[in-house]
Amino acid sequence: MSEKKLYAVKNDDGYYWDFGELDGFWQLNSVSCPITVSEDNAKNTVKEHGGHVVTLIEEPEKVVLTKEQAEIVEKARVSDIPATYISARTDEYNGEESLLINAYVNGYTVKKEKKYNVKVPHAEGWHFQKYSSASKLGPHNNWRPFPAKDIDPNMSKELFLFTEAEIEHYGLQDCEKEEVTDDAD
Repeated sequence: MSEKKLYAVKNDDGYYWDFGELDGFWQLNSVSCPITVSEDNAKNTVKEHGGHVVTLIEEPEKVVLTKEQAEIVEKARVSDIPATYISARTDEYNGEESLLINAYVNGYTVKKEKKYNVKVPHAEGWHFQKYSSASKLGPHNNWRPFPAKDIDPNMSKELFLFTEAEIEHYGLQDCEKEEVTDDAD
């Protein structure tokens, strides 16, 4: 798939050629048609009237990375040889190396980790809570989740949200879970 580009011609004074009127350089806000799809047309305008060709291309789409992948890209930014840094920490055969190089060049966003409310088995209206507000002050309950009757609106909803890793860590993978789609957290 070939990349479609647009071209403008700009002079040293910051004015743009008007391809619609074909009668000179103007401030951008007074140009009826500042672009052309023909690179040859732009180059011919430069030869005949001066200025230089400005190529307009669409900004590449940002790559979506995991938190761990994003850390590799960020550490590569401060490395003397970023491509080697990325290559040494990825597997080229599964495409991760290319993905991270692309993220390094074009930018990235970090994939938001899904969170879940985990239901207590055989107990209607009960969910697991990470810890109580009192246990935040110390290692009460060994920092293990415990059942709580419904989600109290006065409590932090974060206490009831578990990532996949936390669900596995606490041995709750056999429990029913509800994905939380509220992006406010």
